Amino acid sequence: MANLKEIRNRIVSISSTMQITSAMKMVSAAKLKKAQDAITAMRPYAEKQTELLQNLSATLDGDVGGEYTTQREIKKVLLVAITSNRGLCGAFNSNVIKEVKVRADYYAGKQVDVFAIGKKGNDVLGKSFAVVGNESKVFDALSFENVATIADNLTQQFIGGNYDRIELVYNQFKNAATQIVQTEQFLPLAPIKADKAVTPGDYIFEPSKEEIVLTLIPKSLKTQLYKGIRDSFASEHGARMTAMHKATDNATELRDQLKLTYNKARQAAITSEILEIVGGAEALNG
Repeated sequence: MANLKEIRNRIVSISSTMQITSAMKMVSAAKLKKAQDAITAMRPYAEKQTELLQNLSATLDGDVGGEYTTQREIKKVLLVAITSNRGLCGAFNSNVIKEVKVRADYYAGKQVDVFAIGKKGNDVLGKSFAVVGNESKVFDALSFENVATIADNLTQQFIGGNYDRIELVYNQFKNAATQIVQTEQFLPLAPIKADKAVTPGDYIFEPSKEEIVLTLIPKSLKTQLYKGIRDSFASEHGARMTAMHKATDNATELRDQLKLTYNKARQAAITSEILEIVGGAEALNG
């Protein structure tokens, strides 16, 4: 009977775990819908802004990006790791952490620091790298204004010469089951070229094209970072929903197996008791 009690306790424990994972799945599913709508609505704006910047830059001569496009010898690199504040989301965080380490190996021999956006990245990467900043609280009130402050900080780090290159590493949202790890160059800006030739004189610009480009670049950088964080936020909930769905299915399967084992053990115990009773009765009659 002690064995039966142990199995019964495991069934109760797994059933409780299954209720938790099922609830977490439903919560993530609800949050995913809102996060997915936000990134889906933002992408056309970000793409149009990039297209406008490309079209303007393609009609200008020389280097119009100023300090944002300065190409320096790469000695100091800052990797911006965008992870989550919580776990239980499968390989979501570990994939970003692995990619950060791959990028660090790529820049072997150079100073590589990490700027963490998300508690999980800060906790793990802090053991191997110098984490020069941690913005975990941005997910508590995710807004363009809060992200713009972080983008300004990163921009000043580059303009001030503290780093020669800044890269973003994050999960791009594709769907609830698929997240793609992306590495994007944040600064310096890559040379901008338009895909199609732009005919001069199509528009009247006020102020000049140069001033418009220099105004658009900081906005574009803020939008790029905001899009990366939004992508990561949606990917987190998709990954957690998928992970909790699999965990619930596994718990259900294990609970059913334990119930079958329990019923077989109970049946064996009852059969053994019946045999003992029958044997005792026969002994008395004999």
